[in-house]
Amino acid sequence: MAGAARASPQLVYAALMLALVVPAHVSVLVRAQQDTLAADRPLSGDAKLVSRGGKFAPGFFQPDGGVSGNSYIGIWYNNIAVRTPVWVANRDRPVSDPATSRLTIAPDGDLVLLDRPSGTPVWSTNATAANRNAANNATAVAVLHDTGNLVLAPASNVSDVLWQSFDHIGDTWLPGAKLRRDKAAGVIQGMTSWRARGDPAPGLYTLQLDPAGAPQYVLLWNGTREYWLTGDWNGRFFTGAPEVAASGGDSGYSFRFVDDPRESYFTYDFADNSTVYRFVTGVSGQVKGWFWEAFQRWNLVYAEAKARCAVPRSGGAFGVCSQAVSGACGCARGFTPRDAASWGLGDYTGGCVRNAELQCAVNNGSTDAAGSKTKVMEMDRFFRMDGMRLPDDGHVNVTGAASPGECERTCLGDCTCSAYAYNGSCVLWNSELQNLADGYGSQADAGSLYFRLAASEFSGARSHKRRTIEIAIGGALAVVCFLIIASILIVRTTMARRKKIVQAGLTTAEGCVTSFKYRDLQSLTKNFSDKLGGGAFGSVFRGQLPDGTAIAVKKLEGLRQGEKQFRAEVSTLGTIQHVNLIHLLGFCSEGGDRKLLVYEYMPNGSLDRHLFGATLYTLSWRARHHIALGVAKGLAYLHDKCRDCIMHCDLKPENILLDADFAPKVADFGLAKLVGRDFSRVLTTVRGTIVYHAPEWISGEAITAKGDVFSYGMMLFEIVSGRRNVEHGKSEPDSSSSGAGNGHAATATFFPLLAARKLAEAEGDVKALLDQELGGDADIEEVSMCKVACWCIQHDVDARPTMAEVVQALEGHMDFELPPVPRYMEALTGQSMHQIQ
Repeated sequence: MAGAARASPQLVYAALMLALVVPAHVSVLVRAQQDTLAADRPLSGDAKLVSRGGKFAPGFFQPDGGVSGNSYIGIWYNNIAVRTPVWVANRDRPVSDPATSRLTIAPDGDLVLLDRPSGTPVWSTNATAANRNAANNATAVAVLHDTGNLVLAPASNVSDVLWQSFDHIGDTWLPGAKLRRDKAAGVIQGMTSWRARGDPAPGLYTLQLDPAGAPQYVLLWNGTREYWLTGDWNGRFFTGAPEVAASGGDSGYSFRFVDDPRESYFTYDFADNSTVYRFVTGVSGQVKGWFWEAFQRWNLVYAEAKARCAVPRSGGAFGVCSQAVSGACGCARGFTPRDAASWGLGDYTGGCVRNAELQCAVNNGSTDAAGSKTKVMEMDRFFRMDGMRLPDDGHVNVTGAASPGECERTCLGDCTCSAYAYNGSCVLWNSELQNLADGYGSQADAGSLYFRLAASEFSGARSHKRRTIEIAIGGALAVVCFLIIASILIVRTTMARRKKIVQAGLTTAEGCVTSFKYRDLQSLTKNFSDKLGGGAFGSVFRGQLPDGTAIAVKKLEGLRQGEKQFRAEVSTLGTIQHVNLIHLLGFCSEGGDRKLLVYEYMPNGSLDRHLFGATLYTLSWRARHHIALGVAKGLAYLHDKCRDCIMHCDLKPENILLDADFAPKVADFGLAKLVGRDFSRVLTTVRGTIVYHAPEWISGEAITAKGDVFSYGMMLFEIVSGRRNVEHGKSEPDSSSSGAGNGHAATATFFPLLAARKLAEAEGDVKALLDQELGGDADIEEVSMCKVACWCIQHDVDARPTMAEVVQALEGHMDFELPPVPRYMEALTGQSMHQIQ
């Protein structure tokens, strides 16, 4: 592995684990620049210390969104605009009045926080006598280092550490600190989330070394349940997260694992101490990484676990995590947040409560003291939610209920039953439902869940007698409708049989596409023998219709939709017609795994073959501009002209096909929706594809059409240079680096960053960056593609243009200003490129 290289976005996103920004605001009265607290100089009120380099400051603060009047001793960044605490002393014991509280050195040498004039100890370092001697007790001092580490030491020798905050990490892991296991004491130091955004008390989620002793990190819920692992460290990277590697090369980033008889730990550093970087375990249960960028804001570069709904109990009781909207939790129907204020801050752990209490056990009414029947109340009902991940705890299997109706009646007869599911067997839940998530389709752990709700939660709830009358009327209408529908079906069936004969084995058309039988496609593709390629969604095979028309048949993989949903989506895709979009000719849907799509065949294959492959000729500059413009028009149509905005979510040269005249056609559009939102798990296994993904996709945030704009920009750079963005300069040896075994490494440059810098330095002259095969033959006006591409890859979503604006710019109807260098990429440099390919 190259020891010195510049990192791609994938490596930067994945090299660092990350956190939620938890800003806090304090009113600060700055003393003289001092980094030391002594017995005669306690800290109280608005006063603070400042580390020698001015980077960190400790003092009293009140977190944003916290309980009014609750104050804490914390350490935060001193010289950035957003107050961001990185360590809190009294996490679960706030003080009410900083003016009468003080942080000081006690007579025994401990650093203590005393509350109010009574001097009640709230927090202490509790440094043991074994770490001190009587002579040092009265002269101990606390020193804040420029790393953010608060150290208790004798005044005569501050390097003799008695206690340090780096040994008591809260929710934030700073460079130089250790996430460690003390082998002698058997103690593991983890990084535990805040309870809520305004409450620094220890929360439910912890990142720590594997309790089993393996050299890997695990994310735990409630200290016991593992829900994400890095895989073992092999000396160079984590096996389950190979993008997190040991060395950052030119960026000065290094990541190390140390295992000796006394302890084992991971730590990381930056050679440049001015780098402001932090890992945080957030209240959401995700570990996130942030760095402070030149635009004076925190920039999120990575998040794990990426699947937000994989975090246990992320939505609390009766909260439903949405697969479709990353990071979003909502209450199930009939429920509202228990704590609306915390919910608004993104703390969903309080869960949801019912809008109306269950009536329970009133099926036959009740008898009063005189023996008279009281009025029969409306019975509870059940609301069905499909595609749900069923709760994995608190359930009871009922063997006596052999049908859905019996299962429902069993639940109604039990006042503690809150929901049921029936899939050949009856399962009841008799408590609060946790770990609910929707959008799981046909996965093994998904199904239909029936929530028990009060009758008043259903619109049009009426008396039992009136409902009986309505049912009778409805039944009569149903009989009439059945007769009409039966007649129509008979006519349609006859017509379908006639068309089937005409089509020589092909069935009727659905919408604007033809429905094929699987055996027909086997024949047309010669049993799928001529494979054209494969990708995140499946493999593609060449075939030929009876009339000689060439076709491409894609066998879909990882599909979640049921039959009805699949046909509906395919019918929609079949209506989309644009000169720069691949035309869907037909489909096949038989059984659970036989789902295929039939497309028009593109004789010149995919764009990557002509940019990066060994072809007989080079795409001219005019052809490249024509391809870039055509792809932009196709995407603009998907985003703006369809009834619903269609996002591609996997745009790259492999998904741009070229017809006989080298006109581009975007392929695989709409497949992200067919496979489901979590298809990122598939994509991350495909070689290099993550390089084209926007930062918000990598960090697990909600995806918009601007994600496609980012991918388009990355691809546009490759059209300009004729090489992969991560392959530039690989052939140039760097003797200053140590390679894997031969003492040499290849120097790699991330092309988008190189092009952005060239734009800024040379006022837009980027001809030196063009594909050398072009020999400089390019229209200077059309070289504006580099400028367009640089705007497309801006980290700020709002700064990126729309695809319609990109079309106007490439056609010369709109001119973009020179773009700023995407500063977040400056931190991405410095890792071996070959790890991501």
